[in-house]
This record gives sequence, structure tokens and C-alpha cells, in this order.
Amino acid sequence: MNKHGQRFKGKVALVTGGGGGIGSAAAARLAGEGAQVVVCDADAGAAGRTADRLVEDGLAARLLAFDVTSSGEVEAAVASVVDEFGGVDVLVNNAGINRRGALLDLTAADWDASFAVNVDALFHLCRAVLPRMIEAGGGAIVNTASQWGLHPAPGHIAYNVSKAAVVVFTQNLARDYAPMGVRVNAVCPGEVHTPMLEAGLRRSGRTVADLDALVPFGRIGRPEEVAALIAFLASDEAPYMCGSIVEITGAQAVC
Repeated sequence: MNKHGQRFKGKVALVTGGGGGIGSAAAARLAGEGAQVVVCDADAGAAGRTADRLVEDGLAARLLAFDVTSSGEVEAAVASVVDEFGGVDVLVNNAGINRRGALLDLTAADWDASFAVNVDALFHLCRAVLPRMIEAGGGAIVNTASQWGLHPAPGHIAYNVSKAAVVVFTQNLARDYAPMGVRVNAVCPGEVHTPMLEAGLRRSGRTVADLDALVPFGRIGRPEEVAALIAFLASDEAPYMCGSIVEITGAQAVC
């Protein structure tokens, strides 16, 4: 048995952005605790690599490649999961992009893409999954927001504002659907060592050590640490957590 137990045995979990970073770690954590995990990503190769690693470890996982910004593709993807596994117990909305720049540095396309992936995708996925969860008597949704959605960092207006929208979306969805037994929460990571962060470092010329020095805990976060929080919020160990916005930053101030 996994050292963390089998909190998700018999449950079906759908994880978007599962091809790498926090999404890949969340898929591994949920599968390790007994879930049938559907690893979702627009990049079929990345999703497949995550799913293959889990299957090689004897865990239950499969890939599902689709565009989270397309309502039609989302509905078809969720329908296929329900047809195959009978429902969706856990939805982890983790897919996200970061188009960097202050307002005058951005294009309209940058702005639109940020909201399409970071916000509209949640709208499409939750609309597709919620009826199934309500029919089943409940479920858990965990959204990946950001520390910057609460405390905006300079030079990232599209990302900051879209992640602030995720925070309010989470709180509103929780209040609307808690009476139906659906718990909705969000995690707000600070700096986490992911491919997205590595891309930012290459652009800026900064290093991981530079970021570590800004964190009172002494280092930036790891995807597995955020995944542990996601798993807790999705589990029956957090039955009264609904509408919670949980920061995980190592006490880091916005840099």
C-alpha cells in the first residue's frame, strides 16, 4: 500500500495539465493513493509519458488529449471518461499558461490566451463535470490558482488577473454547489520548480538559487508538495473545506 494510504481507492480523478509540473505530480499522487487517473493535456506526448510512468509503477492511469479551451472537446472528453469509468469523483483544474509582461508589453492575443486557458477552461470543465458529480451525490474540485492571483507581482498582469479570476470562480462555485455535496477549493502556489518556471528563468537570466534566496523557508517549492495539498483538499480528510483558497509559498513574499 502507498505510504499515504488509499484515500482515492475506487475513485476516478481527472487532472488537466497533467503532462508535467504540478499536474504530473498531482496525477502521480492521486494514482498512488488508489485513484483511476485520467491524465489530460493538449500535448498528447506529455500526457502519455506521465500516464506510462504511472502504469509502469502498477498504477491505474490513462491519457486523454484535448483542448481545454474548446467546450465541444471538453464535453466529449468528459463524456468518454464517464462512459468508460462511470463518473468523475475528482477534478483537478491545473492547466495554465503565463504570458509575461506589463499591459503595454502584451498583445490582445496574449491576454485572450491567458483567459482562455486559465479561466475559460474551468468554466467548460466544471460545466461538463458538475452534473455528473451532483447526480452521484457529490465530488471534489481543486483549482490551481496562484499566490500572484492574491498578491500581484509586477510584469505579469495577464497571469495575475486570470489567476485572481480563478480565486473568485472557486469561491463562487463552492457557494453555489456545496448544497449538492460538491466541494470546490483552490491552491495558490508561490514559486514552484516546474517547466513553466524554468522557461521564465531562461528569459530573465535568473537562477533557481536567486529564487531560493527570496523564500524564508530557504528554497522554492516542489511540484510534489503542491500535489500533496491538492490530494488533501480532494480527499475525505477535508470534508468541511469548501471555498477555501490555500496558499503554499514557504512564507514567500511576492517578488
